[in-house]
Amino acid sequence: MEYYGKRSLHSYFDKEKRSSIQSPPRLSFNSHLKLSEHEFDHLYSPSRSSNASAATMYSLVPPPSPDSPWTLSPLQTPSPSLLYHCIASLHRHDGTIYSIAVAKGIVLTGSESSRIRAWRQPDCVERGYLKASCGDVRAILVYGNMLFTSHKDHKVRIWNVTVSDNFRGKKITTLPKSTYYSFLKLPSWSSSTGNSNQHKDCISCMAYYHAEGLLYTGSWDKTMKAWRISDNRCVDSFLAHEDNVNSIVVNQEDGCVFTCSSDGSIKIWRRVYGQNSHTLTMTLKFQPSPVNALALSSNTSLTSCFLYSGSSDGFINFWEKEKSSGRFNHGGFLQGHRFSVLCLVAIEKLIFSGSEDTTIRVWRREEGSCFHECLAVLDAHRGPVKCLAATLEIDKVVMGFLVYSSSLDQTFKVWRIKVLPEEKKTVNIISSEENVEEHGEINKMKMSTEYELNPVLSPSWVEKKLQGSHHFH
Repeated sequence: MEYYGKRSLHSYFDKEKRSSIQSPPRLSFNSHLKLSEHEFDHLYSPSRSSNASAATMYSLVPPPSPDSPWTLSPLQTPSPSLLYHCIASLHRHDGTIYSIAVAKGIVLTGSESSRIRAWRQPDCVERGYLKASCGDVRAILVYGNMLFTSHKDHKVRIWNVTVSDNFRGKKITTLPKSTYYSFLKLPSWSSSTGNSNQHKDCISCMAYYHAEGLLYTGSWDKTMKAWRISDNRCVDSFLAHEDNVNSIVVNQEDGCVFTCSSDGSIKIWRRVYGQNSHTLTMTLKFQPSPVNALALSSNTSLTSCFLYSGSSDGFINFWEKEKSSGRFNHGGFLQGHRFSVLCLVAIEKLIFSGSEDTTIRVWRREEGSCFHECLAVLDAHRGPVKCLAATLEIDKVVMGFLVYSSSLDQTFKVWRIKVLPEEKKTVNIISSEENVEEHGEINKMKMSTEYELNPVLSPSWVEKKLQGSHHFH
């Protein structure tokens, strides 16, 4: 492990040459369609007029469940309830940032450079970094002074970190630990069978259950593992999904674990009482598209609990927890992103979503209801928004947030957001019972408003998209 101190950030500030980039034309509002290469090329053809969109626009939507409202929101028109601006923009020269975590006074980022960098909040002056000699840092999690990082070798490192004038860290252990015969100095397991406690593919996500000291890891090998931090042991390991596990969240109130996968499902797991094993309690599968991200939102009084999922069809599904039974009932969709939703963060009544369409959307849930509105669309990135993190800023008059975002365009941005007190508004709802065909077929629903769609995609990203060679994970 190596430690590095402060350094200048002049080389990191993003100086984009916008004059050399021509804004692509408007897109139709079919976020979940799988475009062929010819169709995609036609959409981005410079010869296509920006005024060529149809007078009436259509969208294909999954069949909603009974009593699931649709909340339509403006794409470009900012809400008078929210003010925002980008306060820092850094360009990363050592690879794409895969993960972001927020600790007291610092922001931590992990990238394909194998370095875990620490940045001061909110101005993003670098405080130092840790370096592990094991490749990409795919996931980062912070709790207290403990830092968990997952790496290219399919293992997790646990660090003890301190923040004073500089950021310092010391590696405590590696999960799983390799055991050796003292006299042969050879691994205690056969190379043909491998370590049963080690993931066989990339560890894509982590979550920590505070009360029990359990670290959960999800992997592209389709499994989930539970690690007891007190003795660094793997206490449970099981096949969780039929495809990559993409995200894990834990309800700190009752210990329920939520996982989502590229197989299109979300699963809810609970520990068996008095044991270390886990049992599946519920499967939520409302769309065939891969589910890339999860976020859990609950208020301090525990009167409401919402689960949000972002999928590759561009929609954000949400479920509300039933107070009596504890079941999660589907509440509706948040519609707006044109391509895959890759990351989600829920804090207070706000939900932040990052997408392949290069934008970050800010949603607000109405107090005491399932209705949501889009307050703003942040569109300063030029590539898919891969990960997000957010913290609350207390203000005397308005509620403030700091939002950190990273994109596959290798930029890292910091946003300051101010939310004015909520006002009662009329929400445009399309009933879930309208235009629903039999057998759950996808339907066309007429939009009452024409949307201006003009994403700023970098030419390099468009080329990768056309070639179909770029992976989000």
